[in-house]
Amino acid sequence: MTSSYKKDLIKIALPIMLSNLIAQFQMLIDRIFLGRLDVIYMSAVGNATTPMWTTMSMVFTIATGSTILISQAIGAGNKEKVIEYSASTFKFNNVAAIILFIFWTFCSPIVYKAMGVADSVIQASIDYTVFYAPIFLITGLGSSINVLLQTSGYTRPLVISGIIRAGLNIFLDWTLIFGNCGFPEMGVKGAALATTIAEYIGGFVLIFAVIKKQDLISKPTMKQIIQAKPLPFLQGLKLGIPSAAEDFAWNFGNIMLIRILNTISATAAGVYTIVFGIEVIPVCVFGALGQATLTLAGRETGKGDLKQMKKIVVTSFFWSMGIATLCLGIFMLFPKQIMSLFTQDKTIIAAAVTYLAIVSINLFPKSGNIIVGSGIRGYGNTKWMLGTQLFGTCFITGMAALFVFGFKTGITGVFLAVLSDEFVRCIINALKLKRITQGKDKIN
Repeated sequence: MTSSYKKDLIKIALPIMLSNLIAQFQMLIDRIFLGRLDVIYMSAVGNATTPMWTTMSMVFTIATGSTILISQAIGAGNKEKVIEYSASTFKFNNVAAIILFIFWTFCSPIVYKAMGVADSVIQASIDYTVFYAPIFLITGLGSSINVLLQTSGYTRPLVISGIIRAGLNIFLDWTLIFGNCGFPEMGVKGAALATTIAEYIGGFVLIFAVIKKQDLISKPTMKQIIQAKPLPFLQGLKLGIPSAAEDFAWNFGNIMLIRILNTISATAAGVYTIVFGIEVIPVCVFGALGQATLTLAGRETGKGDLKQMKKIVVTSFFWSMGIATLCLGIFMLFPKQIMSLFTQDKTIIAAAVTYLAIVSINLFPKSGNIIVGSGIRGYGNTKWMLGTQLFGTCFITGMAALFVFGFKTGITGVFLAVLSDEFVRCIINALKLKRITQGKDKIN
């Protein structure tokens, strides 16, 4: 008979997983459409989305602190604290998102020039950014809703929203990228505009679902949100800022890799974007398991039951290893067929098969980092994860530069640097979690 914590893992993770996969399918369609027009468009999207997602994900990861505190309060049975943290998150979690909207609307050319984006690519990257930037305006509310649904164990609306969002985005991609149904052909502008419209519609669906559902354990009333004090949000920030800084450091490492790739060729960033766009699919599954692990690990920490917390993390870890093994088999059996979805360039397909093999192996330490790291965060130690990521960013940037500029390995060196980084950090984080579950590490 399945243990109750395994049922809870599935209950929380499965809808998040489906929602993430739907979102990635939506983005893959973007890339398939654009890649078939011109691989230069893939470079434009890769250069634009990497720094934008770096800042956007910070808004979501700042809310991680609220997720941890709410989960721990639920585990401790403190309903009053649950509502305090949730209401304060809804009220104060939008400021950064508005600032980022203004920044990306007006300052993207400065960023792309600093990244060394080729002249043949930079205008397309700017065009994509201008039409994508309005999404930032709903990011703060969206991250607050995610916290509410995740901590309440009611993640089903994420799937419904995702299906609507993806279906609409694919139709609008076909319409706006290629100029169908009487619309002008907009290329990368059309891809960005399609995503923006779809994200807004999906956001409205989530808002409706939250309003309609009355028995969510961490749902505040409108009055409680209006009256919310900033202190609970600031307490969440104490945990969330290290998570946001960790996420920023990881994404900054990716920006540096893109910068290195731009020195190789104008299409190198496009190839990298295609390959890691494929890797993101299984990572969505690991990420969903990680979110469920964080929530349940937080609850067990609130109860003071580190033994049960360890069981949760270990179960998620072995599930992720099984998924990584399945993906390895698929990627190794059908590499050319997978790559040909994104480009018809035979040279790129032939070379990318090697990169896909490296990425397949990378799934094992990467999934371990996601699951183990989620357990450590659920315990409340977000500073540790920031420390290991800062180390990882320096490590991966140095290794990539060594491989590319020292050993002249080209794009292959970048992928080898990624693999090395994930393996090293996976070992370090696993040792830390072992100390935590043995009661040898206490948070100051």
